[in-house]
Amino acid sequence: MKFVKTAVAGALALGLTAMPTNAETIEEEATGWLQEYLRVDTINPPGNETNAVNFFAAILEAEGIPYETVESAPGRGNIWARLEGGDKPALALTQHTDVVPADMEYWTVDPLSGELKDGYLYGRGAIDMKGGGMTQFAAFIALHRAGIPLNRDVLFVATADEEAGGLFGAGWLIENMPEIFEGVGTLLNESGSGTLSEDGSIVFDIEVTQKVPVWIRLSAVDTPGHGSTPRTTSAATRILDALQAIRENPFPPRIVPAVDHFFKGLAETVDEEYAVDYRDMAEAIKKEGYLPELQAESPWLHALTRDTCSITRFDASNKINVVSPAAWAEVDCRMLPDRPAAEFIADMRSLIEATGVELEVIMAFSPAVSSTDDILYQSMETVLGERYPDAKIIAGVSTGFTDSHFFRDLGIPSFGFTPTIFEEELYTGVHGNDERIKVDAYQQGVTDLIDILELVVYDQE
Repeated sequence: MKFVKTAVAGALALGLTAMPTNAETIEEEATGWLQEYLRVDTINPPGNETNAVNFFAAILEAEGIPYETVESAPGRGNIWARLEGGDKPALALTQHTDVVPADMEYWTVDPLSGELKDGYLYGRGAIDMKGGGMTQFAAFIALHRAGIPLNRDVLFVATADEEAGGLFGAGWLIENMPEIFEGVGTLLNESGSGTLSEDGSIVFDIEVTQKVPVWIRLSAVDTPGHGSTPRTTSAATRILDALQAIRENPFPPRIVPAVDHFFKGLAETVDEEYAVDYRDMAEAIKKEGYLPELQAESPWLHALTRDTCSITRFDASNKINVVSPAAWAEVDCRMLPDRPAAEFIADMRSLIEATGVELEVIMAFSPAVSSTDDILYQSMETVLGERYPDAKIIAGVSTGFTDSHFFRDLGIPSFGFTPTIFEEELYTGVHGNDERIKVDAYQQGVTDLIDILELVVYDQE
C-alpha cells in the first residue's frame, strides 16, 4: 500500500494544468476542468485511474487542500480529501474515475479529445461519470473557497474500477481502509439526474435503490468427439438446455415498494393512457399482454417489474468439427432489492438442475434502500422545487448498479444524483457513441449542486 501526498509532477507529465486561466466563475472553471478531465485516459480495462488521481491532486495542491491517495494495485489509484467542519454526521461526495471503452470507428470525434462542439463537450465519461464527478468536485472546491464554517465534515472521494465492479476502488477502500468513511451520515453518488422532455417538462430522478447484480457462470463437461457423430448429449447442448430453461422461464413479476413509489411518481409526468397503469402497477402487471407490451416499448421500465437475466457470453469448441469436452456461458442477472441474493441463486440452481450444468457465482451484491427522510435528499427537493417549480422530483430505482451498494451495506444513506438536466436523447451516449454533455446545462448543474450542499453544510438561521 503506497500513499502519495503530492501528485503535481504526475499531472504535469500528463500535460495538464491546475486550472483554466480565463475562467471568471466556478462554473466556467469547472467546464475547463471537465474538458481536461475528459482527456485523461482512464478507460477500464485496464483503468490506469492513477492518471485521474494525478489530475485531481494537482488542483487540490493548488487550492491548498490536504489529500491522500492509495493504489489498490499498480495503476489503480484512489484519492480522497476532507473539509473539516462541525460535529454533525459527515457528507461524502463519491465518484468513480474509470470509464468504459469507446470504439473510435463509431465516434465523430476522438473519445479522449474533450472536444467542444456546438455547445457540447464530447468525450467518454462526459455523462458517466466524469461530468457528474466534476460537478461534485467543483462544489467541493467552492465550499472550500467560501471559507464559511461548516456544520459537518465534507469528504471528497474518487475511486477506481466502478465499471468493472468496484473491487479495486470503493470496495477495496471499504475493506482495507474503512476509517475513511467513519462518521459519514449521508452520501452523494451517481445515477439520477434531470431529464428534459420534448414538451419542455422536467423530471428529476434521485436514485435511492437499485436492482442487485447476480452474475453467474454456467459450465458443463461431457464426452467429446467428432462433429460427424453427435451423441445424445454434449457439453454444448447441456449449456444450451440450461440457457433455454432460463430464457423460457421468466421470473414472476412483482412490484416492490420502491418500484411502486417510483411508478406512482412517474404517473404524474406521462399521458393518462400510461398513468392509469402506473398508479397501480401491482394490478397492471396482472393484465394479459401488459408486460410484453411494456418490455417492447420500454425495456428498462419492464426490468423494474421482475428479476431478469440476460444471456451475454458463451463458448464451446474452438473447431467446427470437434465436439468439445467442455462448454460455458455467462449470464447477467439482476434481482429486485427485496430478498437476499442467496435465495435468487437457489432458484437459479433449481431451474437448471436437470441439465447437469454447474452454476458458479461470479458476483452478487446485497440489496438496500436509502430512506428519503435524509437531509441531503430533502435539500435536493428544496432547491430543485424552488428553482424548477413545475418539475417533478421522483425517488428512483436503477436497473443498473453503482458503487452506492457498498456504502448502503455500511448503513450510509446513499443517493445517486447530479442536478444536470439532460435532453432525453443524450442518454443514448451513456456507454454509447458520441457521449457528450451540454455545457450550459452542466454549468447550471454546478450552480444547483453548490446550492444544495450549502443547505446541508451550513447551519440555517
